[in-house]
Amino acid sequence: MTATTTRTTPVLGVQMMMLKDQVAEQGMYAVLERLAALDLHAVEVSQIPMTEANVADLERARGELGIEVAALSTGLRHQEGRDLHTLDEDFDTLVAHCRRLGCRFLRIGMMDFSAMVSKEATEAWAAEANGYASRLKVEGITLCYHNHHVDLHKFDGERIFDIVRRVAPDLHFEVDLHWVQRGGMAPLDMLAQYAGVCRLIHVKDYRVTELPAEALELMEQGRFLEGYEKFVNIIEFAEVGAGNMNWPALLPAAAEAGAEFYLIEQDLTYGRDPFDCIRDSREYLRSIGY
Repeated sequence: MTATTTRTTPVLGVQMMMLKDQVAEQGMYAVLERLAALDLHAVEVSQIPMTEANVADLERARGELGIEVAALSTGLRHQEGRDLHTLDEDFDTLVAHCRRLGCRFLRIGMMDFSAMVSKEATEAWAAEANGYASRLKVEGITLCYHNHHVDLHKFDGERIFDIVRRVAPDLHFEVDLHWVQRGGMAPLDMLAQYAGVCRLIHVKDYRVTELPAEALELMEQGRFLEGYEKFVNIIEFAEVGAGNMNWPALLPAAAEAGAEFYLIEQDLTYGRDPFDCIRDSREYLRSIGY
């Protein structure tokens, strides 16, 4: 593989976690055909087993449908019961899959929970990740780290995200803009501060729902704290354009920060068919020029 080069125009795609059930039921290629029909041209594979059949379908879709494999998922260490190729046990397999699929990015969806408990634990995790990032760099593959809201927590005044960046200079980032906002940092500030290392962007909206009737009922019963908890927790993952995120400003800023792929993602669809959610997101993005 050749060394990673930065695109001038990011490619719009989908985080396949949203469609893991559909892949299991219909097969990978049938799902990719439906995405191509929605004018989506890249996928990030997550929570879907990389069986020979699925890899072959991804390879076929790349040639026949023009769908790029933006990134494959990995972790640092094997975890019992989790169907995921990890860097400690499957490094060669991961590289082979990237070569076969023309994929230039591997991504770690979350650090180990045990790495989030202290500054020292985060530094140790980041140092281990950097070792793998350096090895992958030689192979022409960029390792990226995906954030959640917890990554905005501070140890001694330093955010987890910033600790990772300091300790792991060869590790780049997959910035989930919803989780940045949920973590209390302005997404535009994140993109500005991480310019040059933001390779993958999760395009996911942030919706505040209406006050649930249950909250008012609990308060009227004198159970104020229980009702207040219902009031506080009214945040949802939303279809792009159906929430409060400023996408006309965020997407150009993400491109300036180095993004090569914009990946539609919605962790929960609240009973809606995920294809309908993806379609709504795609139509909104088309309406603002993407």
